[in-house]
Amino acid sequence: MRKGLFALAAAGLLATGSMAACGSESGDSGSGSGDSGSSAGKVGVILPDTKSSARWATADLKYLTDAFKAAGVEADIQNAQGDKTQFQTIADGMISSGVKVLMIVNLDSGTGKAVLDKAKAAGIATIDYDRLTLNGGADYYVSFDNVEVGKLQGQGLIDCLTEKKATKPVVAYLNGSPTDNNATLFKEGYDSVLKPKFDSGEFVKGPDQDVPDWDNVQGGTLFEQMLTTNKDIKGVLAANDGLGNAAIQVLKKNKLNGQVPVTGQDATVQGLQNVLVGDQCMTVYKAIKDEADAASELAIALAKGQAPTSATGSVTDPESKKDVKSVLLKPQSITKANVKDVVADGFVTKEELCTADFAKACTDAGIS
Repeated sequence: MRKGLFALAAAGLLATGSMAACGSESGDSGSGSGDSGSSAGKVGVILPDTKSSARWATADLKYLTDAFKAAGVEADIQNAQGDKTQFQTIADGMISSGVKVLMIVNLDSGTGKAVLDKAKAAGIATIDYDRLTLNGGADYYVSFDNVEVGKLQGQGLIDCLTEKKATKPVVAYLNGSPTDNNATLFKEGYDSVLKPKFDSGEFVKGPDQDVPDWDNVQGGTLFEQMLTTNKDIKGVLAANDGLGNAAIQVLKKNKLNGQVPVTGQDATVQGLQNVLVGDQCMTVYKAIKDEADAASELAIALAKGQAPTSATGSVTDPESKKDVKSVLLKPQSITKANVKDVVADGFVTKEELCTADFAKACTDAGIS
């Protein structure tokens, strides 16, 4: 097992034997099995899209597939490609096929709840993966501490503006999708860090916009409108790397890239490259393999009829007010100074990151 950078928030979260699965980001399904899992039930996994973040195609699919395959547990992993009707159709098919466990990343809480209700009615164990389905009643929830993600973003922006000796900088918010509870939690985190700066007058609160469906094109359009109406924007709290890059492209058109700090999240190749060349001041690394392993461990135990032992925490659903048994993992702030650690952890490769345009920046950052 690879050496992880970050400790899990709860003990014993590394997948114990992990399983057999297959699937693809295009929405095709597949299954696999091994002798060790012959008595286990099947697991269904629905990933959300390939648009909101590259991770769903490049990281989660791979790590979950590998985990199920290693444990010899049959699985069906599909991607809804951002289509709520397709999401429900996939779920209906999995429920009809007799899955024993259903793990979902909801597209919104309404659709997610409808699917979870059907699964529970069929006696299927349920796991919310990465995003909590509000009022959904999932049996378990596996994610990162998303308020902490936001706090890291807020503090990262403060550090970058302080380094630039910015005076009363106007800070714009480019938030995630209003239908994603994670986006709400991220904002709760960065608001808690930045609000004291706004209240004291040290920073000035600028435009504050949600981006529907985390759509990067819409994000770029919204930020261009922000900058057109407020030329004094000196910092951008972008909720993830895709939105951060959308803002950076607008800043480039106005010859402001590198001068206006922009945050991000997910430690995507693009985001890390932007950090290396100074166009993005930071990103947040979430060790997706650890999240996939934690969720896989739960699903494996449930598929085998065992009582999971790793979900030692709980999260209160803000709508139902009920506690959901949870595993929350710790995120990490990444700047130019420690991009090399993400490479060392195996999340991205030097070959992916250090292409010709970024070779010198990689060398300067100690990536060898």
